[in-house]
Amino acid sequence: MPVPVVTAGFVISIVVLSMGFVKNVGGTEDDNEITLTILFNEIVTRPNAGKPLIDKVLETLRNETDSKINVNYIEFKSDNSTRDEIIRLLSNQTPIDIITLDQIWLGEFAQKRLLTDLTNYTEQQWDRNGHEEWYFQNWEGGKYQSGIYGIWAWTDVRGIWYWKDLLQKAGVDPNLLKTWDGYIEATKKLNRVLRPEGIEGMHLVGAVHSPDLWYPYLWMLGGEILQQKAGHPTKSVYWFPAFNSSEGARAMEFIKLQVDSGIKPQKEHFWGNEFLDRKFAVMIEGSWMPTRAQSKIQNSISSQNFEKRVGFLPMFPVPNEGDQTSTLMGGWELAIPTASHHKDLAWKLITLMLEPDKLAPWLVEHRLLPTQVTIGERESHFNASYSYPYYDDMISAIPFGGARPNIPEYPQIAHHINEALNAVYNGTMDPKEALDDAAAKSALILGW
Repeated sequence: MPVPVVTAGFVISIVVLSMGFVKNVGGTEDDNEITLTILFNEIVTRPNAGKPLIDKVLETLRNETDSKINVNYIEFKSDNSTRDEIIRLLSNQTPIDIITLDQIWLGEFAQKRLLTDLTNYTEQQWDRNGHEEWYFQNWEGGKYQSGIYGIWAWTDVRGIWYWKDLLQKAGVDPNLLKTWDGYIEATKKLNRVLRPEGIEGMHLVGAVHSPDLWYPYLWMLGGEILQQKAGHPTKSVYWFPAFNSSEGARAMEFIKLQVDSGIKPQKEHFWGNEFLDRKFAVMIEGSWMPTRAQSKIQNSISSQNFEKRVGFLPMFPVPNEGDQTSTLMGGWELAIPTASHHKDLAWKLITLMLEPDKLAPWLVEHRLLPTQVTIGERESHFNASYSYPYYDDMISAIPFGGARPNIPEYPQIAHHINEALNAVYNGTMDPKEALDDAAAKSALILGW
């Protein structure tokens, strides 16, 4: 039975469909027409945000191939339930041609053989396999084992957000926030003045993703989450936990210092809304904060005066003044499922979407950060800073950012690191003991 085609003008949410989703995903092909099916993640700025970018390059693709090409655009929300549904669809060989993947999903999808190895395409498209065109970590973030399985198309960073008036009220110089000692000193000053008013000085993540806010301290000290190690029982060389090193213990000691200074880990996380509600004077949070501000409190803090009221430091606090900071990057990758019937056309469409003159305006419109050096360093001033508060500051953090490991076992490893953080928060283990326990559990997951 022919599979119904959903035209490019029709958008359907993967979340609401479940079993009915399958019949709307597959495309058709006849002698006169090709339909490419694209699963695109939801962008918080507006519904169907990816469609204008695709439409902009679709005509070019038609002209270059002299083909009648349509797009079946399907938008999905980025949560674990829809990730599982996408895995089910791809495992069933549903003919999907392009998909956006959360960077932390890549390893699992590639390991399950659901994604096409793009290495041959990338070697033909870019000199040196893309290394010079992309920021290093963003290019590496598309790799699984020895192949390229995704192109990291946009990213985000984390940094220190603060309310200028609240710091001024407590007599805190924002420069104090840049070092570990200064951060602790600022905590005590802020809490002494602001707590009587119901405002916490500092926010500290205590939710399930709290490892994401610990990794930058590990990286700035020269530590790593995992390292390659020889002697694996079944894989010869494989990943081994490295986060319980002396660098890891020192990074965890800074977490303990924060708790000892009076910072309360927050078990629930609202992705910046708690800061915008002025429940906290300082919060280490993602580059999406201005977007949250625009949508949440548009009447009280407009895009134009955001920078006047809210300060931003594109960094995590460092051990000592002059030390190199770090940050964590997230974001989304473009990939081609193995089930695609039109891989060459899908790759051509991806390369057109990634062209800086097409992608850069779209990124700025939706307040997303680039992964390509050309966009970040040579095209960062085309009115971006006016419409996107602290845009240039955020861009400056990308070269020093790190990414979470692209391996299928990572979610379980992160769970054990989160357990270690909770043990330190609760005072039931000291930092090294908690990390050693997490590393032992992670080593078992990795097959050691």
